[in-house]
Amino acid sequence: MLTVDETAPVIVRLSTEIDAPLERVWALHTDIDDWPVWHPGIDQARLDGPLAEGSSFTWRTHGLEITSTIREVVPRARIVWGGPAGGIEGVHVWAFEHAGDRVVVRTEESWSGAPVDAATEELAAALRTSLEDWLTCLKNRAERLS
Repeated sequence: MLTVDETAPVIVRLSTEIDAPLERVWALHTDIDDWPVWHPGIDQARLDGPLAEGSSFTWRTHGLEITSTIREVVPRARIVWGGPAGGIEGVHVWAFEHAGDRVVVRTEESWSGAPVDAATEELAAALRTSLEDWLTCLKNRAERLS
């Protein structure tokens, strides 16, 4: 099972509980082309190929164009992607599990590279805020569709 880069200078781990079926949360999160519909921090997103290991997707967030490669997919349970962007090497792990009628979503992301070494605290704070926003947007959208 793949994980974040535990040696990276920035690692953020967060979770939330969503009052919606696992299938709905998974479908929202993995419909990459649809991210801009429910996440205002993502300007565009496009999956090139199937949602499968080795496929890539290009997305724009906070003025940064990113190409990520999917490294692992366990349907309705885990998705891992990563790649370089602006000199930062990121690895992002998402995990989904039933919690009664709800879903616990866990996210963890690592950042390494020269820009991170030069501004570790600022980039750690930016990543934390970005992931908090993502979880909030996912939760709000999944629960609104109930």
